[in-house]
Amino acid sequence: MELSVDQTPHAQIIRVNASRIDAPIALQFKEDMRALTTEGEGRFVLDLKEVEFIDSSGLGAVVASMKQLRSGQKLELAALQPIVEKVFRLTRMDSVFTIHDTADDAGVNEAN
Repeated sequence: MELSVDQTPHAQIIRVNASRIDAPIALQFKEDMRALTTEGEGRFVLDLKEVEFIDSSGLGAVVASMKQLRSGQKLELAALQPIVEKVFRLTRMDSVFTIHDTADDAGVNEAN
């Protein structure tokens, strides 16, 4: 699992450079997210453009990443592929996370 970070004026964009977030990599994903969000402040946008599949372990890791944030930090999502979007919709996590069409949209706009 490889995550990369781009800083924009309004958010840090964390790009997931993998096609899956599932049981074999969920723990590593959560640890990597903790390391990336420990130092920063404000908004973090998780760019899931490359992710074509997420299972319940992956979904749990994304939720855990949100829950480990400190006060004043926020995790938003961007660029969900149709299957990934369906998982978030079916589990009603789409009502928990702010979801943007693209990471670029999220990075240039301030939080609502």
